[in-house]
Amino acid sequence: MARIAEITRKTTETDIALKLELDGNGKAEIDTGIGFLDHMLNLMTKHGQLSLTAKCKGDLQIDTHHTVEDLGIVLGKAIKEALGDKAGIKRYSTIVTPMDEALSMVSLDISGRSFLKFNVPLRREYVGDFETETLKEFFIALVNNADITLHINLQYGENNHHIIESVFKGFGRALNEAVTIDKNINGVMSTKGVL
Repeated sequence: MARIAEITRKTTETDIALKLELDGNGKAEIDTGIGFLDHMLNLMTKHGQLSLTAKCKGDLQIDTHHTVEDLGIVLGKAIKEALGDKAGIKRYSTIVTPMDEALSMVSLDISGRSFLKFNVPLRREYVGDFETETLKEFFIALVNNADITLHINLQYGENNHHIIESVFKGFGRALNEAVTIDKNINGVMSTKGVL
């Protein structure tokens, strides 16, 4: 069974169409209007071996906040929908990702409960056209709509581009591992019988 979700969401601030395939091939077609975010979502898709198409028209004349947050909302909804009943998934993953001098740890639990622990200090207001404070907003929106528990910790790093890249690659890799079907798991990986 294909684990695919297509989500559209239109508000007065953004108009988003997104298609996610969990069992993908690393191909992405991304156009958010924010070049740096496009780059990060491409990296996440490639290193997570997902397939992702995302098109967003946002009110970038104001700032990037609504676009980044709303993409997190829609991607979170797509993850949740594509997972279906979550039968057979590994559920957990902890990934450490180096990017030159930067090292991050992303730990993920597809738990049915939304929680984010975000410890990623950044020193610059912008990287390219991306407002760095929106990085946390993206992941808040994602976990709240995917119903996952996510811990993102920067171990160390200096270059803000490298730090953010490490986080997105790490999230893609962790998601890939956590959604992997394990034939030895009967039903869901929970003693409660539900995730």
